[in-house]
Amino acid sequence: MKLLFTAAALSLALAAGTAYADEPTEKDAIALVEKGVAFMKAKGKEEMMKAINSKDPAFYKGELYLHMRDPKTATMLAHPANPALIGKDLLDVPDTNGKLFRREIVKLAAKEGKGWVDYTYKNPANGKVEPKNTYFVKVDDVLLEAGIYKN
Repeated sequence: MKLLFTAAALSLALAAGTAYADEPTEKDAIALVEKGVAFMKAKGKEEMMKAINSKDPAFYKGELYLHMRDPKTATMLAHPANPALIGKDLLDVPDTNGKLFRREIVKLAAKEGKGWVDYTYKNPANGKVEPKNTYFVKVDDVLLEAGIYKN
């Protein structure tokens, strides 16, 4: 009976897009971005955008999800958790503490091509503003990003 319950719980978690028994880690964020980089190199930018925006379970796992932005303007190109952000120039929109974290992402991406940036953001899983750490990689003319909440 316990095995049946565990299998049912896992099935529900996977259906909801959450494949983590515990909170996602930095390793999970890096792995998700790297998976996106490989997908994009194989299938192209447009297919990557479709996969992200359609909440493809390969790239959307509850509070850990892949999104895509323009590396110069910080305009959101694809976002599964908040599609209202798509097409918006967010470069000068601060987090809840006033930090211009997108400017930091753009600057670091231009210099290093990848990295981590800390800020605060509304967690779509619970609706609360929480500290977040996002990993990003510049691939071709976009940034692929995935962040973890530090709650």
